[in-house]
Amino acid sequence: MKRRDFIQQATAGTALVTLGGVGLQSFSSPSTRKITILHTNDVHSHIDAFGPNDGRNANKGGVARRATLVENIRKENPHTLLLDAGDIFQGTPYFNYYGGELEFKLMSMLKYDAATIGNHDFDNGIDGLYAQIPHAKFEFISANYDFSNTVMDTHVKPYKTFVKDGIKIGVFGLGIELKGLVDPAMFKETKYLDPIEISQDMTRILKDEEKCDLVICLSHLGYNYRNEPKVSDLSLAKATKDIDLIIGGHTHTFLPKPTIVKNIENKNVLVNQVGCYGIYLGKIDFYFDNGNNKSANGTSIIV
Repeated sequence: MKRRDFIQQATAGTALVTLGGVGLQSFSSPSTRKITILHTNDVHSHIDAFGPNDGRNANKGGVARRATLVENIRKENPHTLLLDAGDIFQGTPYFNYYGGELEFKLMSMLKYDAATIGNHDFDNGIDGLYAQIPHAKFEFISANYDFSNTVMDTHVKPYKTFVKDGIKIGVFGLGIELKGLVDPAMFKETKYLDPIEISQDMTRILKDEEKCDLVICLSHLGYNYRNEPKVSDLSLAKATKDIDLIIGGHTHTFLPKPTIVKNIENKNVLVNQVGCYGIYLGKIDFYFDNGNNKSANGTSIIV
């Protein structure tokens, strides 16, 4: 690893962010619990690392290297979730030849906990996506794609909850509008629902009914759009409440550390996205004190 890359990796995201307006002194206690969220997005079938002559991505990425990183982080903190924000498919001959089987099998070997669905995951049609589901040993979550009239019905859940070290974590998924982006013959009768309205439903369910301590949105909406009316991760964060972290995809935006956005209640929301092709691994550490007050610290790790 080049020295400047190492310095960037080591220093990005060192600031501790409080969530919900809690003072930092709350997190100095030895009883503080730490939850680690690891994430990828827009890997686009990049199984192998880039070669030494591949321009700015030279010698970066690769599933094997990511597996080693994830394994080491899990050893350091077993209370870890691994998530993906969509566009798993399309981008190398591996997808053209195997149709997504290899991607899902490798993600299963890495023990991904959940993934949402991106527009390119329909590139072999919804039937092609469905055909690969048996190879995925992790959950697909999407709250604003209504699959009820398709083969994917019952194979995608709106949200999933996890418990790590006594902390209950709720994760829900969002996808971008497919109309105008994907041939309708590919997604068939999949219905797109308004992501802001759906997020309000999801946060109410996760906070009030499921009693989650941490709420994560796994989004393939895109980081931000200038002069376009599309819902983005930044606009979603501002228009909603009770989301602690938005893990993004679609726009291939690289953030060296999470963006902090004020939500509708003027509380901090973290928004993160780690570019594309598996070149980076996102890492967000959440710290909970005895009263389950939380703070967070995020960075992007070069693979």
